[in-house]
Amino acid sequence: MNQVNPSPGAPEPGLQALLRSLRVWDTELPAFDPAATPDTPLPLFTQWFAQAVAAGQREPHTPSLATTDADGRADVRTVMLHGADEDHGWHFASHAGSAKGRQLAAHPYAALGFYWPVQARQVRLRGPVRPAPAEVAHADLHARSTGALASALVGRQSELLPSYEELERASDAAWERAQREPDAVVASWTVYELVPDEVEFFQGDARRQHIRLKYRRQEGSSSGWVKELLWP
Repeated sequence: MNQVNPSPGAPEPGLQALLRSLRVWDTELPAFDPAATPDTPLPLFTQWFAQAVAAGQREPHTPSLATTDADGRADVRTVMLHGADEDHGWHFASHAGSAKGRQLAAHPYAALGFYWPVQARQVRLRGPVRPAPAEVAHADLHARSTGALASALVGRQSELLPSYEELERASDAAWERAQREPDAVVASWTVYELVPDEVEFFQGDARRQHIRLKYRRQEGSSSGWVKELLWP
């Protein structure tokens, strides 16, 4: 990969120059045979996820989540994957009153996008989203760190913040409560389950002969899914 290393005191290069200096996938990439893939997408996702971890991909569990608001305007942010299974799809969590929570309440359909550049791989999912039962959210939150609980106790996600000092005071109080009440209930904390209609696996190729394999849910098929190749 080309790099730009300006000398001390030199002006920063412009955006266009930086963009033209960058290269991707200047490394040996894994092989991918769509004909040898499983009948359902979750086993392949699990395999690719494990391979991304083994290859040293940083934070492979942080996909982009795309939603739409009540006016149909798109929004996107990075979230953390909390799990995945055949019955409940892919799981992430947030406050029900956050921007994403309000958007999912208005339009309970979303997309997740994983990008693992160390192996030139992407996984894209889209489908309906539903909140898990409250006891699932409670167990999820309390299986995490004290810091995660403290952050959830602060709440008010996406609301206007008058000053950073107010956040510091709220965070300090939440830390004390999280340590004092490790089983504290956070009613707004919600686990969301995205049950995909489609899951696409993208394997990049240095010659741009990318492989795109899409799983599409279809009733009546033996596995519940059909597999299709897409032009890159």
